[in-house]
Amino acid sequence: MQKPFQEIPLYLAPMAGITDMPFRTICKQMGADVLMTEMISTRGLVYNDNKTAKLLQVNPDENPIGVQLFGNAPKDFEESVKKIDDLPFDFININMGCPTPKIVKNGDGCALMKDVKLASSIIKVTARASRKPVSVKIRKGWDKDSINAVEFSSAAEDSGASMIIIHGRTREMFYSGKADWDIIKSVKDAVDIAVVGNGDVFTSEDAVEMLKKTGCDGIMIGRGALGNPWIFREVKYFLKTGKKTAAPTLKERLEIMLLHLNNAISYHGEHLGVLEMRKHLAWYIKGLPHSAPVKNALQQCRDVGSIEEILNNYFYRLKQTGY
Repeated sequence: MQKPFQEIPLYLAPMAGITDMPFRTICKQMGADVLMTEMISTRGLVYNDNKTAKLLQVNPDENPIGVQLFGNAPKDFEESVKKIDDLPFDFININMGCPTPKIVKNGDGCALMKDVKLASSIIKVTARASRKPVSVKIRKGWDKDSINAVEFSSAAEDSGASMIIIHGRTREMFYSGKADWDIIKSVKDAVDIAVVGNGDVFTSEDAVEMLKKTGCDGIMIGRGALGNPWIFREVKYFLKTGKKTAAPTLKERLEIMLLHLNNAISYHGEHLGVLEMRKHLAWYIKGLPHSAPVKNALQQCRDVGSIEEILNNYFYRLKQTGY
């Protein structure tokens, strides 16, 4: 039986190069219930790669949080889990849904949906090696001729997975077209473990429709949170009351952007932090009046002071125009 809507947990989707600690912390502050790291290479863990190690860093305020692993070798997963099982993560997630070419060409991510036997082996060794729950993130299938999410999810459950997170598109679709929520319902009906729905949740109404259509146990939000971490607060309030919250004020928008900027600088250092924030700042101001030249100016910034000056001046002008 599905939980009451107000009890449905909201997950922030793991997105490579996006959901670092600074962004996750902002989303948590805005109401995300469960977080996940960017996807982390099992090969990187096996070989003690420094960049990989940094991705394992979490803030105590982030819990519950899962660590997402990708790879294609059962032995790498087993060894990786043994190295990280004592770290402050609440669960392990195996990425079997990433559609990007550089991932699938190595047989990782969604490529594993073409090999149920290998995928099952990876899940089994991971579940055996870890004392924590193991979940799997998948897609509808590889392409329109190989839609196997139901079969794959059943095999994952038999192999020890405690939760399935499913994006309602095939790998072939990437993010084009419309997410198929019917496949989420089909998976939910086929397994006894928790199922989290993912794909095309951009508004509070989308979240309710997904819940009604699929009966899923949780909602994962990815692209809908880009430049809009307030979506978690808005969805939670709507699920609880059936009413919409007021949009964030200009003052709140600016405060969150500057907080995110400062967190990114503290985490990455100024040079890399500024580079990482360029895309986030563009998402934050998307749709606001006269944002195009501001976005262009931000893309040229190389230091925090310049960014702060541009943002403060822009939001001052917006306020003066009565926006």
